[in-house]
Amino acid sequence: MEFFRIRKDIPFMRHALVFNIISLITFLLAVFFLSTKGLHFSVEFTGGTLMEVSYAQAPDLRQIRQQLESDGFVDPQVQNFGSSRDVLIRVPLTKGAESSKVGEQVMASLMKVGAGADPKVVQSKAPATTPELKRVEFVGPQVGKELAEDGALALLLVVVGIMLYLAFRFEWRFALSAIIANMHDVVIILGFFAFFQWEFSLPVLAAVLAVLGYSVNESVVVFDRVRETFKKKRGMTTPQVLDHAITSTISRTIITHGSTQMMVTSMLIFGGAALHYFALALTIGILFGIYSSVLVASPLVMWLGVSREQFVKPKVEKQEAVV
Repeated sequence: MEFFRIRKDIPFMRHALVFNIISLITFLLAVFFLSTKGLHFSVEFTGGTLMEVSYAQAPDLRQIRQQLESDGFVDPQVQNFGSSRDVLIRVPLTKGAESSKVGEQVMASLMKVGAGADPKVVQSKAPATTPELKRVEFVGPQVGKELAEDGALALLLVVVGIMLYLAFRFEWRFALSAIIANMHDVVIILGFFAFFQWEFSLPVLAAVLAVLGYSVNESVVVFDRVRETFKKKRGMTTPQVLDHAITSTISRTIITHGSTQMMVTSMLIFGGAALHYFALALTIGILFGIYSSVLVASPLVMWLGVSREQFVKPKVEKQEAVV
């Protein structure tokens, strides 16, 4: 299915060097921010207190979050859990605070907020709705360290799996180019989170892993068209083959990425704080995934010396039998 078809190939490879320089600068900036600022890890990685409370009616999460912040809790996470009446609260670990008393302090803050009431008038006009505490868990730094190590291991296994898949399906030039482009996407996502100090949580890690698989899918589509064009069209040079492959898949790229981004944008706008950074990571990954698959992976394949001879086996003339 195509929305449109471009008859004349767009000369992307004519500007391949410029695109690679832009990518290199962006990549180095992301590495710089990661090394200097680092990531702002969430409770799952740094340790803290996790609480589950229940209300008789759906509370206003924004007011609960504002009340916790006004009572001195830094970057509290407040989200619905299971239903609109159940609330999951994560409070980061703070120096000098006793873990046993954090739960009591959080409950004291929740008592100040009525379900759907304004925290400024709740004490004077309406009694606070009493939250029911269901569970309290303390996530220690050791657990956070194990989560970080497991997440890094998952990322490494995904990278190795993608490289092996591409090496078997195409050949090493395509595998190397695609994995460099994919790591380019991942590092840039992490660079954004480091520069703006957005919270890096388990959902964000899941988004990064999803971007890896999503981005390589675009590279595979373009590479498939490259291989097909090499086999069918004999008189085209390698840059022309790459230009033709990218141009002929533009309509498919717009349909696929546009549909995905519509869903991600709806999560970004209407998903609330719980899905905000997850959707933000996916948005960055989708945009740079398109860029890297077209303007990073393809030029790298060209620089590595891909040619028609690698896909088309020379015909071997049969020798006539001598009588």
